[in-house]
Amino acid sequence: MSNKFIWYIDMKLYYDLHMHSSLSPCGCDDMTPNNIVNMACIKELDVIAVTDHNTMLNVPSVIEVAKDKDILVLPGIEVTTKEDIHVLCYFKDINKGLVFQDIIYDSLPDIKNNELIFGEQLLMDSKDNITGKIDKLLLNSSSYNINEICKLVKEYYGIMIPAHVNKNTNSILSNLGFIPNKLKLKTIEKNCDHHKSICDIINGDVYNVITNSDAHYLKDINEQVNFIEVKNRSLECVFNYLCRGV
Repeated sequence: MSNKFIWYIDMKLYYDLHMHSSLSPCGCDDMTPNNIVNMACIKELDVIAVTDHNTMLNVPSVIEVAKDKDILVLPGIEVTTKEDIHVLCYFKDINKGLVFQDIIYDSLPDIKNNELIFGEQLLMDSKDNITGKIDKLLLNSSSYNINEICKLVKEYYGIMIPAHVNKNTNSILSNLGFIPNKLKLKTIEKNCDHHKSICDIINGDVYNVITNSDAHYLKDINEQVNFIEVKNRSLECVFNYLCRGV
């Protein structure tokens, strides 16, 4: 009787987990649900996340469009903390994410968006029809500090990742000067054009590093360059990678 071996081979998933739709005032109006998904398909990405500023209201439309495509959509949002730090928050469950985003949106100051200065904040359905606009300016900081955001995300079974840590503005390193150990972060994001190792050392701590586009225009969405290695093609595996690096 011959011995049988079971081989567990990691598969590569090419990704871009930080991009903005037309709902972000800084996002181009061409960043519609269909355009985003189709561009991701053209660039042969496996998993994407639309992470608008302090809102997730266009994410369901992106998920709906992607149902007929060979692409995964991880529900996400880019939150601005009280310290003016940008953090990416991802959720396995879109419904829990939407409850979280309601809390974030309600914490923003009641300052009306000036479209002539910041741009429109367009809500869209899965056919790219404009269904409305958000009047409150989404670029403002929430009333929650980074510790409170981290705790709140976990309450809704999500994960928080500091965004573009290598930027000189709106990053945890530029604003705080360090990454607090008490946050117990597993993954950080670099904003860069080239693939980086999934490990990096900052202040003696080792993190997974993801490299996203932070695309506001279709042309800027990642090419098929950056990847993570997971056991199978699923949002569960992508989320677990961000949480534990496995």
